[in-house]
Amino acid sequence: MTDGFSDTDLFSTGDIFARRELLRVGHVPERDRIVGRDDEMRKVGAALGPATQGGPPRNLIIFGKTGTGKSLVSRHICRRARKHSRENGVDLRHVYVDCSDADTETRVAREMVLQVRDELSPSMEIPAQGIGASEYYRYLWMLLEDVDVFAVILDEIDKLSDDDILMQLSRAEESGKTDAYIGVISISNKIEYREQLNERVNSSLQDRELTFHPYDANQLEEILQNRRDAFLEGVLQDDVIPKTAALAAREHGDARKAVDILFEAGSLAEERTDSKVTTQHVDDAQQRTEVKRFQDLVSGSTPHVKYILRALALLTHDSDDVQFSTSEIHQLYERLAEQEGSEPLSHDRVYRLLKEQSFLGITESYHTGGGASKGAFLQHRLMKDPEIVIEALDTGIEDE
Repeated sequence: MTDGFSDTDLFSTGDIFARRELLRVGHVPERDRIVGRDDEMRKVGAALGPATQGGPPRNLIIFGKTGTGKSLVSRHICRRARKHSRENGVDLRHVYVDCSDADTETRVAREMVLQVRDELSPSMEIPAQGIGASEYYRYLWMLLEDVDVFAVILDEIDKLSDDDILMQLSRAEESGKTDAYIGVISISNKIEYREQLNERVNSSLQDRELTFHPYDANQLEEILQNRRDAFLEGVLQDDVIPKTAALAAREHGDARKAVDILFEAGSLAEERTDSKVTTQHVDDAQQRTEVKRFQDLVSGSTPHVKYILRALALLTHDSDDVQFSTSEIHQLYERLAEQEGSEPLSHDRVYRLLKEQSFLGITESYHTGGGASKGAFLQHRLMKDPEIVIEALDTGIEDE
């Protein structure tokens, strides 16, 4: 029995993309594709310079908004440092850990040791669960016995629940746990992260700080032009890349977002069996990427948080106002929760949840004076486009 599809049709990759990997998040491009980060690369290189000669690397804390090239530059320079080290007879190893996924000391320690194990001793059996951070460290120090330098990139380090991992790494050589020199590149979107570290960690790290500033529209356009060969020749209309760069420049110079939009535009053209990628695909792709980003942002939230955000989005969408009191939001939230068959939370609980969303940057909350008759109260403003929030939450509810 046949399903009516030939393998050629069933596994067709379309007529849009030539090298999709160039538009993947996390792809580390070659040097000639990295734009506007020469000074930053030199500074990261200077921190790793001593390590390539067999000496101790300098620790580094890198700050900057999302999509400013922090991870890309760090990973690129570490790869080049490893190659240069080999030429000098030095064994330098490095690992990359995303702390938004590995958000505890045990998870980071496990991720580090498994990456090193896969390179140095693939046959070594290390439990993926059931043991604590101290056991993972024991395996790590064992694996690093013949390594000269170990560099660790901790991306989104502000997501860690504590700074114990930094204490362990910064004191490992001093305490005799390893003879390898260890360097840490910590990456954070929050400039105030340094203030959260305790004095002992600050003292141990003796780090340097580096700030990555947002890309401008011209740099974003150059970044996208350098990845143009992700598409088949002649597929992109001339105004697609300039428009994509301009949209991303409005969003604080986020190169990651620019690449996301360009990839989604190509994907939409592919889905619609269009032969060209146009600015209409770019507009539709921006909407899609915004919806996906918001869904990712609230994916771990409770249903009641989503009802509250939906209430604020509906109020914003249906009114000329953009600021609403807790009471106004609570009234609509109650109706939405009841429609979904849930017992509504109290006014005070909704008030606290709204303040949490403000902390996460989804909303903005502030006290305002309501006049002599009303007194002061808290108002809330949605920091996202209400249409994006409504679509994201509607899709999320359907998926659940």
